[in-house]
Parts: sequence; structure tokens; C-alpha cells
Amino acid sequence: MSAEENKAANISFPVAVRVEKVTKTFPNGDTPTYALRDVSFEALSGRLTMIVGPSGCGKTTLLSVICGTMRTDSGRIEVFGKDLGTMSDAEITGFRSRNVGFIFQQFNLIPTLTLVENASVPLILQGWNYRKAEEKAASILENLGLGTRLRSFPKQLSGGQQQRVAIARALVHEPRLIICDEPTASLDAKTGHHALELLKKSACRPDRCVIVVTHDSRIFSFADSIAEMEDGRVIKSCPAAEYHHA
Repeated sequence: MSAEENKAANISFPVAVRVEKVTKTFPNGDTPTYALRDVSFEALSGRLTMIVGPSGCGKTTLLSVICGTMRTDSGRIEVFGKDLGTMSDAEITGFRSRNVGFIFQQFNLIPTLTLVENASVPLILQGWNYRKAEEKAASILENLGLGTRLRSFPKQLSGGQQQRVAIARALVHEPRLIICDEPTASLDAKTGHHALELLKKSACRPDRCVIVVTHDSRIFSFADSIAEMEDGRVIKSCPAAEYHHA
């Protein structure tokens, strides 16, 4: 992509997440283990960005520092113009509850709650009335094809259906940043593709940023841009059309 095209892209799709020279280590005896090494990375609003690479390369750690569940050793992280490094833990928690939706690898649905109750959880945590929260959750579940299963429990669903509930839960409070950690790892190819289609249709809007961490090359085609990691570093970042997977 030329400099002119990059400039145009940034006008059309503003930067939502900016990571600048971030390093993160974990204690390991006398020699710390580096999870992130001087990482710089950007994700744009209105786009689906994938962070790819082998297991253990730092992808999940990068997600954790972006959403503020983990502090960095050095560097700067901005999410929608907010510098997370200047915020207290309480401020980050509040910011995350309002602005971030999570889709986890194992879905993390609560087995004793129905589908609509599971999808309502983020709103309940924000203090919504239960009835209003369930009404909103139900409308999203209906849009995802689960309108007839609202009172079912997670164990009564297929993996693909549980994934749709996880997507609904991530979207119900209308977060600006959607974070997905290995969302297709436990799904077959057909179900995984369907989940990404639903996610892209539901979440990729001009006021939202979607970041998907994966090492599943079957779903790379859904990305707008791809950042490749290796040994705690981002070694390549480019539009998806220019990315060539070895």
C-alpha cells in the first residue's frame, strides 16, 4: 500500500488502538522471560484486525495489555485516545466495562444460566434492570438465529450455537472494542467460518474495532489487516490482501 493509500485509509478508518514500543516480562528466577519485546501495533475502527502467529509467541499477552487486564513494563497503549498508562486500576476497569467486549476460546458461558441470561451479564454488571437487559440480549440473540432457544441452557447447544451466545454477550453493551482470543480453536472449519461471518457482520461497524487473535489460517480471509508475531515481536503488519502465510 502506498503512502497516499495509507493516508486515505487512516482518514476513512481512524486508529482505535495504538501500541507503541511495549515490553512485558514475567519473573523467571534471575532472568525475566520476555512475553512482548518492543511491540508497536495499530488497529483501526471499522476493520477486523487479526494478530497471528504460533502458540506462545505473545498474542494473548498483547491482547491482555491492550484491554488493560495486564500492565506493561514499558511503552504506551492508547485505546480510543485514552492512555491506559495514566489510568488507575479502577479507571481501567470502568473503561473496559463500558468499551470492551470479549469472546473467549472456550466461550466461558455460565452453565446454570439460560442463553438470554448469559448474554445479559455485561448489562447486569453495569446496573441495568434485569427485564430491560434480557430484552436487549434477546434481540441480539434473535439476530444471530437463536430466537427459539432463549431459555435453553449452554449444555443443550452445539459448539457453534454456544459461539453465537458468546458473540451476543460480547456485543450486548455495544462496546467499541471487540476482543476475540482464538475464537475458532474448538470449532470445525464450517462452524468456524460461520462464526467469523456472524462476527464480521455484527461487529465490523465504523464506530467499532475488532481484534482477533488466532493461529488458525482457515479464517485469515476474514481479516482486513494482519499483524504477525514471533517470539514476542510483531514481525509483519500489513493489509490482509498483502499477507502471505508460509
